[in-house]
Amino acid sequence: MALRDRMRHGRGREPGREPGRGLLVAGAFTIGLAAVLSTGCEASLSAGDPSGSPSAGAPAPPGTHETSPLDNPDGTKPGLAAIVSTGGRAEARALIAKVATKGRGPKTGYERDKFGYAWMDNAPDVPFARNGCDTRNDLLKRDGIKVRYRSGSDCVVISLTLSDPYSGKLIEWKKARAAAVQIDHVIPLSYGWQMGASRWSKGKRESLANDPLNLVPVDGPLNGAKSDSGPASWLPPNKVVRCSYGVRFAQVALKYDLPVTAPDKKVMLGLCGG
Repeated sequence: MALRDRMRHGRGREPGREPGRGLLVAGAFTIGLAAVLSTGCEASLSAGDPSGSPSAGAPAPPGTHETSPLDNPDGTKPGLAAIVSTGGRAEARALIAKVATKGRGPKTGYERDKFGYAWMDNAPDVPFARNGCDTRNDLLKRDGIKVRYRSGSDCVVISLTLSDPYSGKLIEWKKARAAAVQIDHVIPLSYGWQMGASRWSKGKRESLANDPLNLVPVDGPLNGAKSDSGPASWLPPNKVVRCSYGVRFAQVALKYDLPVTAPDKKVMLGLCGG
């Protein structure tokens, strides 16, 4: 995506109309994680992260605040847990196999604004819409641990701990450095435009841009490195979630009747052992 898109991608619009209830702490917080916090791209890394060194803290404990995409078909549950069982990976390949393929069309005419402004609260037919909180803050609340809000708001997130699936690290985030955590569109909007969204209604494009199924809060530099790539060109450096990433890419493609390129589908199947 263009630089302007990435800047918007990393900063959401914050409504000022939320009902206040002071400083809150949200989200389940396990004993194991408490202990960690108290103490302290084939598509390979070369294709996905030129630096090979995402800015983050300690490794995230396995299974912390994470949900398998196979158990999260609408994207309302937090995280992107690894799919490691034989049965789960077989289910993942079967789902990916359903995705249609075609060549990637031209980017002519693409503009971020054609998918609505970032981050609108009234996209049609998606979870969290019209709840008085913009999409970016909805996603920070969904995936954040130890979430804290602006005084007088139950929407505007000012700090959190993120178990970042792309880097495999815990990120301690504060709003003062907002771009350190960005919201990734799993299927990038310009990729969607090239694969058929250029012919959609504006409402359907707004849905793709704000659907929690297509959105994951991640390390900001990694989101920038991904840009508008498909899985054949970029994958999360954290190899254990790559099958899950392929599944989520497929889930969004199937929901919106979007094909992917043949090389992308081949990589997606390979991530899950196919």
